[in-house]
Amino acid sequence: MHISAERIAQIEARRDEVQASMTRADLPPDEFVRLSKEYAEIEPVARAAHEVRRLRQELLALEQMAGGEGAEVDPAMREMAQEEMQHIKAQLPAAERALALQLLPRDSADARPAMLEIRAGTGGDEAALFAGDLFRMYQRYADSQGWKMEMMSANAAEVGGFKEVVASITGIGVFAKLKFESGVHRVQRVPVTESGGRIHTSAATVAVLPEPEEVDVQIADGDLKIDIYRASGAGGQHVNTTDSAVRITHLPSGLVVTQQDERSQHKNKAKAMQVLRARLYELERDRAQSEQAGARKAMVGSGDRSERIRTYNFPQGRVTDHRINLTLHRLPEILEGPGLSEVIDALVAEDEAARLAQLDGVG
Repeated sequence: MHISAERIAQIEARRDEVQASMTRADLPPDEFVRLSKEYAEIEPVARAAHEVRRLRQELLALEQMAGGEGAEVDPAMREMAQEEMQHIKAQLPAAERALALQLLPRDSADARPAMLEIRAGTGGDEAALFAGDLFRMYQRYADSQGWKMEMMSANAAEVGGFKEVVASITGIGVFAKLKFESGVHRVQRVPVTESGGRIHTSAATVAVLPEPEEVDVQIADGDLKIDIYRASGAGGQHVNTTDSAVRITHLPSGLVVTQQDERSQHKNKAKAMQVLRARLYELERDRAQSEQAGARKAMVGSGDRSERIRTYNFPQGRVTDHRINLTLHRLPEILEGPGLSEVIDALVAEDEAARLAQLDGVG
């Protein structure tokens, strides 16, 4: 994990160069925007690099004070220098790791908002109830993070919960924290409808997709087939009275998105296009990642929606994430939302550790 002095110097020099360029009086506005973005990206890296350089320089000075060859050093000063050296040596590995983390390749989608999709899987009514539990868990977690969550569409089950629910989550670092939630979530509990007290296993599938800007995904009008029809099911007086529901088919990919939750046909179309853009963007990301050999293997799990990632066991009050062998006996706190932070933080840390190991030494 050693970063060379030359690499550190390059980082700090580039930060200074960008900063100086931003002060030019004749700088065009678009160039200022580009430089501002680069500065925002490199400044925390340069700050971490500066800390490593500072600690290394202090250590070198202390080593000389503690008694370089032929040096005449006061014993008290030597002892003080040796104590300070131990202190610096304890700090340096953490500073070098922090810099190495800053130098890891960034997922360009990390800063984006996310589209959350939850679908009931095996287990019938119990799976729909569990899908509802998961939706509320993410809703409360989003609240604890200061994010905004907007329901895009929902297909409610008669017993409660959802057969399918889609929501948009906006805020700082949404996708970076939620991207490891994609996969099969399994629940083990006694259903409310079970008179014999037997434990049943049900499942729900979670997908977290980064939301692109409109400019990120170009969709030609000729690639879309748009159908307008009457909404059906629960939804108020407008249901079955106006043609407000929208079905959009993206012909090149075969993706189909339906939206009928809004009274307005235009609002339903806008929401459907938002979901479609997110799904097309994810298809492109999957294609790009599959071309990079081993890129997904370095991450915690593959993001494969068929992969069983977590079990929520009610009788034992435990949650187990199978990818990192993490078991927490705090199921109620996790389902309440804020307790999910411990699981997500562990997944992020494991992913960082795996990618650091893959670098096999930087610089």
